[in-house]
Amino acid sequence: MTERESTTMQDTTMDADVIVAGAGPTGLMLAGELRLGGAHVIVLDKLPEPTGQSRGLGFTARAMEVFDQRGLLPRFGQGESLETSPVGHFGGVQFDFTALEGAHFGARGIPQSQTEAVLAAWAGGLGADIRRGCEVLALADGFQDGDHAEITVATAHGVRQLRAPYLVGCDGGKSTVRKLAGIAFPGTEATRAMFLADVTGLDLKPRYLGETLPNGMVMAAPLGEGVHRIIVCPHGAAARSADDTVTFEEVAGAWKHITGEDISAGGADWVSFFSDATRQAAHYRRGRVLLAGDAAHIHLPAGGQGLSTGVQDAANLGWKLAAVTTGRAGAALLDTYHAERHPVGSRLLMNTRAQGMVFLGGDQAEPLRRIITELTGYDTVRRHLAGIVSHLDIRYDGIDAGEPGSSATTHPLLGRRLGKLPLTGPGGHSDTFALLHAGHGVLLDLTGDSALNEAAAPWAGRVDVVTATPTATATAAEAGAAFAGADALLVRPDGHVAWIGAGGRDGLEAALTRWFGTPGQG
Repeated sequence: MTERESTTMQDTTMDADVIVAGAGPTGLMLAGELRLGGAHVIVLDKLPEPTGQSRGLGFTARAMEVFDQRGLLPRFGQGESLETSPVGHFGGVQFDFTALEGAHFGARGIPQSQTEAVLAAWAGGLGADIRRGCEVLALADGFQDGDHAEITVATAHGVRQLRAPYLVGCDGGKSTVRKLAGIAFPGTEATRAMFLADVTGLDLKPRYLGETLPNGMVMAAPLGEGVHRIIVCPHGAAARSADDTVTFEEVAGAWKHITGEDISAGGADWVSFFSDATRQAAHYRRGRVLLAGDAAHIHLPAGGQGLSTGVQDAANLGWKLAAVTTGRAGAALLDTYHAERHPVGSRLLMNTRAQGMVFLGGDQAEPLRRIITELTGYDTVRRHLAGIVSHLDIRYDGIDAGEPGSSATTHPLLGRRLGKLPLTGPGGHSDTFALLHAGHGVLLDLTGDSALNEAAAPWAGRVDVVTATPTATATAAEAGAAFAGADALLVRPDGHVAWIGAGGRDGLEAALTRWFGTPGQG
């Protein structure tokens, strides 16, 4: 347990404060966030062991920031030198993402198996109870308006019941938790099938951002040690049932049909298929059950956005759920999860559907591709598209507190994430992300106002008051432009700015109470 211990675990009828179904990137990220907040968490996964498959490769710029906020980037083996590309694409139309300050196409070439291993080690090291070979079978009635959720779980030692104040489904697009909770999953059916595989024994030229040809689209990226990831999207391939299987021979045939290249002499570590089905949960919370990641939204894969959005779902939910289950905040705080993340998911589905039309539309989409190519010649368009795909443009509306028209409600940084900015201060802090490693809120004092310590004292242990100023470098000066007129910022554990002070403290107490709960409960 962390320094902020769970209070609900005093109820010995509960097995944990939170049960998380699914030990993929979303579930493991959520587990770590919950532990940082002092909540006891059990993570269940029906697989006896991780698959070890590469699956998703890399993550967006914003997800990379989320990992950096928790000090996790060095665990990926390359620290801050993770390979990123300034050139990205929207629906296959390539352009330079650096039109947007701090943007890039995200970390490239990181297999999902590595991401899961990093997060599992982090969450487990914090005390998360990760149980594999455990499948959720049933959810008892009463989770809508009762004081807990009770599930039936199949384990290697038989069937048993587990109880917790909250259950979170991070169990993928076919989420059992979502179905058991009766949460609708509206959207559009799949219209086509596409293939992906990790192939061996082949010398393939890289096609990192995809190549559109008359019979379809293909992508290829080397993974090292003679393994290549390929994605094959043939035109006219009918949608498949979720229970269907695919063989390497079928994938090789589709590759040859599109490219003319014969790869049948090679092999594959694994093969799979996916579709363009697009769906989003109608509600991210129903009573004691919440959803995150693919359990809440599925879409055409495009630039690692699915994994990255799930990680951001977890970063938004974890500190809130920990505050509620440990008694520091009321359950109303959880309502902000759906309010903030459902619009993000909706926008994700919009951009991936649009990219699918451009990328996979064949000859009929050529006029659209040409127009988008022309539009990316404009800096404003490049900035807009880069913000969408990198997830750096996310702003949470309704995050403000204070009198209408005050800096607490009108500053352009309010509701947005605070970028990585080098800092100089008596505490020796290196940058804004380092301040968030502990998963606390941060009241960043830019002017040395001692009154801020007194104002935040009732939230000690939940909010750290830090006095610092941007380091005097050209890069910091550019990034510091966002601080114009501000002398203090309240930053939530997920890195989003919840309050701005400019010559006054209007709204600070309200913001602290809203986001960090009742004073004196730390």
